Amino acid sequence: MKKNTMMRRGFAEYKTLDPAAKKRMRREFFINNALYIFLIIVIIAIAISRPRFLSPPSLINILSLSAANLPIALGIAGAIILTGTDLSAGRAVGLCACVAASLLQATGYANKMFPELSTVPVYLVVLLVVAIGALIGAINGFCTAKFNLHPFIVTLATQLIIYGSLLMYLTLGTNNGQSISGLDESYTGFINGSFLSVGGTAIPNFVWYSLIITVIMWFVWNKTTFGKNMFAVGSNPEAAHVSGVNVTRTIILVFTLAGALYGVTGFIEGARIGSNSAATGLNYELDAIAACVIGGVSFVGGIGKIRGVIMGVVLLRIIFVGLTFLAVNQNLQYIIKGLIILIACAIDMRKYLVRK
Repeated sequence: MKKNTMMRRGFAEYKTLDPAAKKRMRREFFINNALYIFLIIVIIAIAISRPRFLSPPSLINILSLSAANLPIALGIAGAIILTGTDLSAGRAVGLCACVAASLLQATGYANKMFPELSTVPVYLVVLLVVAIGALIGAINGFCTAKFNLHPFIVTLATQLIIYGSLLMYLTLGTNNGQSISGLDESYTGFINGSFLSVGGTAIPNFVWYSLIITVIMWFVWNKTTFGKNMFAVGSNPEAAHVSGVNVTRTIILVFTLAGALYGVTGFIEGARIGSNSAATGLNYELDAIAACVIGGVSFVGGIGKIRGVIMGVVLLRIIFVGLTFLAVNQNLQYIIKGLIILIACAIDMRKYLVRK
């Protein structure tokens, strides 16, 4: 009701403006929303060209891919709100996925990584990989806050450290660097199983897990002191410090929470992919960063909403599923992804300069 009243008031004010002012407002609207308008046009064009694009199996595939990428995007969004980023996210996902897969291989599987180790209970592995991810995030946050280093440099370094650790881990036991597969049904069923179908197409369980995580993150961002402190530090760390916010602790906690979400993503990916290697998680952080920027999480700090992250993840996934439907070359998709990030950042900076 309140939102409708505000919209009517805004429209009434718009009608009182002179033609030149109306023209400027229309121009600003189209510039600020250019990326959304472009993406919607592309989606409509793909749907017309390939009607199967909007079929129930395709839509559930888009939903599933979006849900799989949502936890990592929510984690990176926190780092971006602090005017930073996290380049180690993808490798953290890969490490957590491989650890989960190695501990949850089926007993008796011929190429089991640790033949003498029986299959570990799923809930213990969840806790372990979330702890690994949180530890990685805590290290990123500690180095950023205590040594006053830019997150770009810190996470670039930890990205390499994590990748080296992953390569070493894959040589343990009898694996010799091979892909980890042959997962136990308790793991694959927990992630890929389903209790609900739409149009004969099953919705995987991990979609609901991502939904639960998203609700929790919405609560953390909007209803807790920690969330308020995160936005305050992102907007102006000096002012936040003067106001009594422990800036160092807030930065460490934001990155720790992000790392825990990378652990969740890795656990989901381990079973969703089914065969994990050193390539698991490669460039996942790029998709997450692109989704956050598209969703309005600003690199200038202190700006971002959960619904924006969700919208960014879904829109980006729709675009790339659509490009696959159109048989666009995979290499060209990387170029398109880069252009989307560049355009979104340019629009975001323009908004910031206008507000300033």
